[in-house]
Amino acid sequence: MSPEEPPPVSRRALLRSGVAAALGAGLAGCGFLPEDRNAFGDPDRPIDVKADGDLVYFNWADFVAPAVFDGFEKEYGVKVIQSNFDSMEGMAAKLNAGNRYDIIFPTAKWAQRLAEGRRLRRIDHSRLRHADAVFGKYRYFADPWYDRRSAHTVPFTMYKTGIGWRKDRIGDDLTGSWKDLWNARAEGQVFVLDDRDEVLGMAALKLGLDIDTADERDLARITATLQSLRPRLRGFSSDSYNNLLNGNAAMTQAWSGDMAAMLGQAKDPSVLGFEVAREGAPINSDCYAIPANARHPGTAMLFIDYMLRPENVRKNIRYIGYPMPVGGSEDVYASIVKPFPQCLVSPDDLKADLFFRNASSEGEQARDTAWTHVKAG
Repeated sequence: MSPEEPPPVSRRALLRSGVAAALGAGLAGCGFLPEDRNAFGDPDRPIDVKADGDLVYFNWADFVAPAVFDGFEKEYGVKVIQSNFDSMEGMAAKLNAGNRYDIIFPTAKWAQRLAEGRRLRRIDHSRLRHADAVFGKYRYFADPWYDRRSAHTVPFTMYKTGIGWRKDRIGDDLTGSWKDLWNARAEGQVFVLDDRDEVLGMAALKLGLDIDTADERDLARITATLQSLRPRLRGFSSDSYNNLLNGNAAMTQAWSGDMAAMLGQAKDPSVLGFEVAREGAPINSDCYAIPANARHPGTAMLFIDYMLRPENVRKNIRYIGYPMPVGGSEDVYASIVKPFPQCLVSPDDLKADLFFRNASSEGEQARDTAWTHVKAG
């Protein structure tokens, strides 16, 4: 396998939300406030963009191409010291335990919590030579809801959620709706993601409700809808990649990036299908962020800028199967997902605003309770 090919692993296979969300429950930022709001110094102070030590890196596993890491280490004479998390809650727990990283990769709603808890350094985009390829092309990220003016973040990847299936098992005449998860031909062979927001959000969209609703009446309808799906499920799993490839699933709720990665590994990609439901597709993005207690923020800035170079963006997209919002890279991703055009993420998709957002403490608890009931059957 060449350095640019997707490795045979689901990027988010171990993602878990569940009741563990209590680690970050509450208003954005709760769970991240240190006893002293400036315990790590002023997070707004400028960062000198220079190599100031090895890069302590904390991300999902296999989300940067090894060839890109190698190039960065050689050019700047530093080492990349990698650690991985398997959920946002796991990331939060490590940060709250005092672990120090130079660069982390939160999703949008978790970036908001961290920024509002003053746990992220401010990133001056004018000090990144390649920043305009992001913010000039994808205007959504110039002032996203989760981080005003992207003051503490730079977007890393984009993805949406849909339905993946095996045409050799259930055919090719799906309806293009979330109702397809109830397809009788797939009964007993269906997985949904082991992710609270994704599963509650799917049912909410099917019912025409707000994707982030915490209203008790809405959640009762959502729970009832999902309980009608339970007898048809084989299980809850975020490893849609392996479940579809090995035939463990005939149909599964899936992230677009994992579906794209399958294309490079399937013996016969034509047996796979992917659709985005007409009721709406949840969308999300991972972000580059520098923790307030980073020891080597200058190296982190160099790494972000290095990752935004066109040649590195192309290498990384080919490796991970997820699009990166960098102007000029769209053709690379489009060529990868030619069989699955619905994997493409456009500025219009971003504007549809189907992001998972933070709720109040009571709202998070209500959603946790609904998820517990769904999982319990």
